[in-house]
Amino acid sequence: MQFVRRGVAALCLLALTACGAAAGVSGDEGPLVLTADARQQADEPSVVPAVAVPRAEAAARPNIVLVLMDDFSLDLVQTMRSMRQMRRRGADYSHAFVVDSLCCVSRASLFTGQYPHQTGVRTNTSGTAPGSPLGGWPAFQGYGNPERAFNVALQQAGYTTGFVGKYLNEYEWSPGRAAPPALPGWSELNVVFGSAYDGWGYASTYLSGGQLRIREHAAPPASASPAVRDRAYAGAMIERTALSFIKRHQPGAAPYFLEVSAYAPHNRTQPQPHYPGDPVFPPMFRDRPRAGKPGNCGPVACADLTRRDLPGFGDDRRDNRPLTRKGKPSRAWNTRPNPFRAAVSINDLRTRAMMAQSVDRTVRKILRAVDDNTYVVFTSDNGFHLGQNGLGRGKGTAYDTDVHVPLYVVGPGVKKGTRAELTSNIDLAPTFEELAGLTPRPYRFGASLVPTFGDPTLVRRNHVFIEHTAQALTKADPDSALRGDELDRIPSYVAVRSRTGVLIRYDFDNAADRVVHGYEFYPYKNRVWEKTNSFAMPRYRAEVSGLLAKLEAFDDCSGQSGSDPVRGGCRDITR
Repeated sequence: MQFVRRGVAALCLLALTACGAAAGVSGDEGPLVLTADARQQADEPSVVPAVAVPRAEAAARPNIVLVLMDDFSLDLVQTMRSMRQMRRRGADYSHAFVVDSLCCVSRASLFTGQYPHQTGVRTNTSGTAPGSPLGGWPAFQGYGNPERAFNVALQQAGYTTGFVGKYLNEYEWSPGRAAPPALPGWSELNVVFGSAYDGWGYASTYLSGGQLRIREHAAPPASASPAVRDRAYAGAMIERTALSFIKRHQPGAAPYFLEVSAYAPHNRTQPQPHYPGDPVFPPMFRDRPRAGKPGNCGPVACADLTRRDLPGFGDDRRDNRPLTRKGKPSRAWNTRPNPFRAAVSINDLRTRAMMAQSVDRTVRKILRAVDDNTYVVFTSDNGFHLGQNGLGRGKGTAYDTDVHVPLYVVGPGVKKGTRAELTSNIDLAPTFEELAGLTPRPYRFGASLVPTFGDPTLVRRNHVFIEHTAQALTKADPDSALRGDELDRIPSYVAVRSRTGVLIRYDFDNAADRVVHGYEFYPYKNRVWEKTNSFAMPRYRAEVSGLLAKLEAFDDCSGQSGSDPVRGGCRDITR
């Protein structure tokens, strides 16, 4: 835990008041909840006037749309027609990764272009330690991340900024609870709260006169037709709101940025389904099997999604035990067998593919709706495993299933082709700033991808870093009802990923002043998954030595936090 906790105390000393007040205090006024009659009105938010920008300047700066999926793994790309369309038109970043395969941690880093040790957001939930939240919205707010998010810089530069969909864990509202604070840097803010995980019966926000308002979206009764229930599905509401934003701001007096943050294909979080028969991953009814028709898995027949699409499924983990620096057995963490049979995991894969189809349609509609001066970026907050590497269903590891994500970009000047450069989701914030004509903020650790748009052969970086804090430190995993304690069993770690392998350094001691390290190394030259821990194998000695040096360089650069500028030379460690 020495690396993972380094800097947390300093962050809290800088933001102690905010840390203590982060748990949902929003001023004297409670939320405005719409009446039943008002809830029947259209989903479009109140229009916020755009910042006046000279037409010539507005035309010169592009619009940007980011589509962010939730737990979308690479095994589902084949089921998405929109991904094929984006590959034919633009850039495919085949070596795109996230800094941590946890929703809240990854999203905080995407907003800020910073590693978790900079944001202070290390877990999905805040925990109970007084004055030092480890994760969730309390940590994001308490350590000043809302003001450092890239959307603030874009709005200050004259962009109309919009957000619709899932935001961050613990930025929540429920009846009788105070509304969370309005977020800086958003012209239109349509956060859809976590009640949408189950698909129906959720609430969302909008801004009116600078004040956050709440709109409830009642679920139709089970007796309603599938079409009526589908219209009330969270993904359908997110789509309507996103397309309305694009229509109202194109063409406009100011360029716009829009983030469309889907809930699909994340599992529901309640043990009981919203409607009888809802699977763990609930798709729209139009995409489910019905009346003799197979489910809709896009261009792939659902029956063709099998165990072959889950490489490493059921692997015996006895040869994956972490080793000490001297190559001796260290503590083992992944020892329990996968609790799910192959048939369960294959069914999960198929229903996840069905669930993803609602977003696939949304992306295709967005691609048709935007003009030629708009960049559309598609990615995911993390991947997902379904029985691979002996695990159950979930995320949180440094394995390829969890940290390797799709990244596609289409827009003006983006040449078609696969990019060989290794990228991280912390690169998106400086990318958006550069597209907006800004110099990326000096505290962003990521690097803009814009130079690679016009040159598919450009390779500046050959390494990415991943850091993870054990969710067991805070407990209360929001997915535990359907995944058990698997996430709690994953230790804290720091990892470095190259083009050909990954080195993971675990810390098995949760104490801040002690470390018990164990190492795993996996080469990817002959397979795409992590079969045998090769850390001590002589033939990989040179490669492991090089990656160990990279981890030490990352340690040396880990002292920066908050608004501290990234120290000279630290960005070079990704070369």
